[in-house]
Amino acid sequence: MLCKGSEVVVRTLIEQGTSLVYGYPGGMVVDIYDALWHHRTEIRHVLTAHEQGAAHAADGYARATGNVGVCIATSGPGATNLVTGIATAYLDSVPMVIITGNVPQENIGTDAFQEIDITGITLPITKHNYFVSDATRLASVIREAFALAQSGRPGPVLVDVTKNAQEEEVEWEQLPPLPRTRPKRHYHRSELVAAAEAINASSRPYVYFGGGATSCSAEKQIMALADAIDAPIGCSLMGISAIPSHHPRFLGMEGMHGHLASTLAMLESDCLIALGVRFNDRATGNRAKFKQGTTIIHIDADVSELDKNTEDTFAIVGDLKQTLQELLPLVRHRARPNWSEFVEGLRAHEEQVADRREGLTPQNALRALNELIEDDACVVADVGQHQMWAAQTLTFTKPRTFVTSGGLGTMGFGLGAAIGAAMGTGRRAVLVIGDGGFYMCLNELATAVAERVPLVILIMNNSVLGMVRQWQTLFYEKRYSATTFTEGQTDFVAVAQAFGANGARANSLDELEEALQNAFAAKGPFVVDCKIDRDELVLPMMPPGGTLDDVFFRVGE
Repeated sequence: MLCKGSEVVVRTLIEQGTSLVYGYPGGMVVDIYDALWHHRTEIRHVLTAHEQGAAHAADGYARATGNVGVCIATSGPGATNLVTGIATAYLDSVPMVIITGNVPQENIGTDAFQEIDITGITLPITKHNYFVSDATRLASVIREAFALAQSGRPGPVLVDVTKNAQEEEVEWEQLPPLPRTRPKRHYHRSELVAAAEAINASSRPYVYFGGGATSCSAEKQIMALADAIDAPIGCSLMGISAIPSHHPRFLGMEGMHGHLASTLAMLESDCLIALGVRFNDRATGNRAKFKQGTTIIHIDADVSELDKNTEDTFAIVGDLKQTLQELLPLVRHRARPNWSEFVEGLRAHEEQVADRREGLTPQNALRALNELIEDDACVVADVGQHQMWAAQTLTFTKPRTFVTSGGLGTMGFGLGAAIGAAMGTGRRAVLVIGDGGFYMCLNELATAVAERVPLVILIMNNSVLGMVRQWQTLFYEKRYSATTFTEGQTDFVAVAQAFGANGARANSLDELEEALQNAFAAKGPFVVDCKIDRDELVLPMMPPGGTLDDVFFRVGE
């Protein structure tokens, strides 16, 4: 079939199973958008309010569905506006394909209008990127991009296409998608046997997993391992929702603002089994002092993560699910009653010190929200105090139902990602966001309204940049530099109504419960402006530069 390069782009996207893309048109992708119009019954394009919103929407779509998210932007500022979204996906290993346009080949290097070297800019934040100036390469490059985005450790792949390549006519033939490859096995059976022997010899094993568990659907194998060795389970921020919150062995998120029981169980363990997790500084604290003398068994698809942040006793490279399937028969099933009793004591202690104040506290607000969230609804958290409260308080029963920016910590990620998650799954999404983050992305309300996205938006509104203010409170003698918004400067309910959405304000717990009932009954986006005290703190907390020993759950301790 003879067709233009722009047609090749769209036909190949469809061939790869893409039915939904997010983007913003411009001069250097107008040919691609013309092809999208011709194929509008086969592939749906969603016009976002900003290119960054398109990248976050593709990201949220990918995290919630497990499929490759796709976004499109033109050259110059269109492409550079994607950069934060690409970096967000890269740091959290999200499979995305990004299509950008560029000026004609003859103008490359001349500083032509809206020319930019987007492949050079994104080289450090993509798994790979391509510059395509020859239409004959387009189909094969896009096919490779999809395969690469999903294979091994997932990640974003960018394809930059010059305008002449979009205009040239070439032959195109539909082909089956390239297979997704599992990470190659880089270990000998003897290594697994030695790791299993270390587990069998341990008295206090602790199973710790991250986002890699969700990427390869290893949830059942993780639970089976913990049951076999009578171990508690904890996770990183990116691991939340992979294991049901009510699982009897699950202690929740570990780390700087993690659950007290989870963090202390990791501290006291003598054998740390780390699965698809990269030990970032929020999890470990001072790395020089982290788990010295402890057996660490680290399994990951990416060899670069092993021995990077910890001194791993056993560093095993491979697909997590397949590796656990081989490891399980090697571990000895036995109870560890002393360890189990100790862990239950940690649970009881955590419950004893839990924040159970009455009124509209952040925890009570999220408990009220938790009562209404459907099991299959995706909860998206933006970045800040509310993110940590959500991670600590909300409960989940199904994988891929908690989405947040972990590695990059991108404020403004939330609304675009929630739109992508809702549209990708066909189900309601719930966004928990702070007023600071909402300022960064509220323009995407236009997208949510236009697409009639079923979306509940809970703004935890304290009129400050809460997490930075918390640090200023605890470590900078309450010097609140540039973290306080003008009191009442924005009426978020009026903003929602101006965009065509519904909204309600809550100044008490009773008002919040009523507002949330109305929000979940609405068919389109609904904004709930929930007023909380600016002096609320996220606790427990590990101080900067501290260790797991230094975690405190009350100020002054």
